[in-house]
Amino acid sequence: MTAPDLRRPRQALMLGAMLFLLPLPARPDALPLPVSQALRQAGIPLSGVGIYVHEIDASEPLLAVNAGAPMNPASVMKLITTFAGLELLGPAHTWKTEIYADGTLDGDTLRGDLVMKGYGDPKLNLENFWLLTRRLRQTGLREVTGDLVLDTRHFSLPGGGPGDFDGKPHRAYNVLPEPLLVNHGALALRLTPQLTERTVRVAVDPLLPSLDLRNDLALTHGPCNTWSDTLAPDIRTLAEGGLRASITLRGDYSADCGEKTLYFRVYDTQDYVFGLFKQLWEEQGGQLRGSARSGMAPDGVTPLVIHRSPPLADIVRDINKFSNNTAARQLYLALGAASHPEAGTGARPAGPCNACAMAAGGEAPPATLAASEQALRRWLASRQLSFPGFVVENGSGLSRNERISPEHLGMLLRLAFQSRVMPEFISSLPIAAVDGTMKKRLADSAVAGQAHVKTGSLSGVKTMAGYVLERSGRRAVVVFLVNHPRADAAQAAMDALLRWVCDRS
Repeated sequence: MTAPDLRRPRQALMLGAMLFLLPLPARPDALPLPVSQALRQAGIPLSGVGIYVHEIDASEPLLAVNAGAPMNPASVMKLITTFAGLELLGPAHTWKTEIYADGTLDGDTLRGDLVMKGYGDPKLNLENFWLLTRRLRQTGLREVTGDLVLDTRHFSLPGGGPGDFDGKPHRAYNVLPEPLLVNHGALALRLTPQLTERTVRVAVDPLLPSLDLRNDLALTHGPCNTWSDTLAPDIRTLAEGGLRASITLRGDYSADCGEKTLYFRVYDTQDYVFGLFKQLWEEQGGQLRGSARSGMAPDGVTPLVIHRSPPLADIVRDINKFSNNTAARQLYLALGAASHPEAGTGARPAGPCNACAMAAGGEAPPATLAASEQALRRWLASRQLSFPGFVVENGSGLSRNERISPEHLGMLLRLAFQSRVMPEFISSLPIAAVDGTMKKRLADSAVAGQAHVKTGSLSGVKTMAGYVLERSGRRAVVVFLVNHPRADAAQAAMDALLRWVCDRS
């Protein structure tokens, strides 16, 4: 009698274990086990989830769960705005800011007003605004006897305040779009622990003369998780012979946090731009004798200075990697200028084209939300994309109304991969474990450096969408939208999906 071969059951068992560990081809509606387990642990039902995974060159999706249901995308909406912007306006598109002399130039003195006109530059930050004032000073102008006049007619927007979304009007993410948006109108408060003195140092940039700062922070020790929530800023403005603002910081700040920065918007545009311009102008030896007011640039006069923003290819990196709401809204409003149906398709427009008028130096009509929505929908139609249920409000995702389905967002990402602006678009997305909003995620996994993923978050909403490079060398589009009261707990499930896609061979 032949002895039984005990190796065969053992080999079969080992083979079965290996097959269990490999990512198996899933039914389009079947979640990978690690993802479904993470969702159960988070208390998130499948009804609150939309997932779509599709390899770039495949004919069918790998995964499609509730993929046709329109959902709130939060900041993932910026992917649509930036892709449309790159195609409609072009990666080299820039915004201009003009400065005019409205009066008589007498040597180094302007006997009249200095007029500043904005066109919605999303990156007129401190550095670029300093460059603008320096270029103006290099024209030979030193003294302005009149006022600083701000021409902000380029936008025509409905009324509303920065606190309308969540009741936090001073938070930088709530800054509304404006034609002349200098440094987003923000103050940066840099908090640094001083261990020997057992205090917290607060440095403000820019520190305007009209700001009063009181620092009542207590230095503590402990975890630095929700550090900004432990602070209690008291922000007030008071008009007494000119606007003054005060910020009082109270609460505990852990030494374990190291250096952190808070951003607040305290002043309105007129007071902020005037205070900052006057400060920079005087630092360069200039004088401004008047005050600030709204007005119009003079007709038929050549600007003293025209400042150009960095190219759109650079600006979309700020928008996507760091989820810049205000810059996204500025870009969305610029889309209305590209209003011809053929814009962005590579064809030369055959009829009137606002974008062409701007390129030729003409004056475009004021930017409106309605014009931008029409331009965006015409662009989608020109790309043979029909998105029933798609809702766009401001293009940034800071909205309770915006909607898109995971499948439609996935289709758009697949299209972007074949677009002529693909390099600029994908390079604008955060890289897992490397930079942007993904810098601290998945550092200890194979996904590190292999996924370009935009993230989004609102109360009751957590989302991600982008591209993952599989172990096989194929690239897949991944979309994961969660709309549920427990959405904040969805990150583990999202990371599990990224791992599952990345491990595919």
